Amino acid sequence: MNEKPKFKPIVEGANKLSLGISMVVAVLLGVGIGKVMENVFGYAWLFWLGVFWGVAAAGLNIFKMYKIVKKDLDDVKNDPKYKHYENRWDKEDDGLDRYEK
Repeated sequence: MNEKPKFKPIVEGANKLSLGISMVVAVLLGVGIGKVMENVFGYAWLFWLGVFWGVAAAGLNIFKMYKIVKKDLDDVKNDPKYKHYENRWDKEDDGLDRYEK
């Protein structure tokens, strides 16, 4: 009854892979809007405003995906089946003791 859908991990993975595509689309849309505004209103700086909007939208996409991935990693960190793994990155040492043996 509480089964997860069979293809849910595949869909979630594809969603995370779409970050690159969404970044390119955001910048291209910003450039396109800037070019249209430059042609309609005649001010060259409107093109650069559109470029800025596109880059800002791409940055927002990155931030949103970061929050999603961070939440997933926190869920894995708190998962009981991974508790036996030692968290090596939280230690204060430099990790050289493994070579001294």
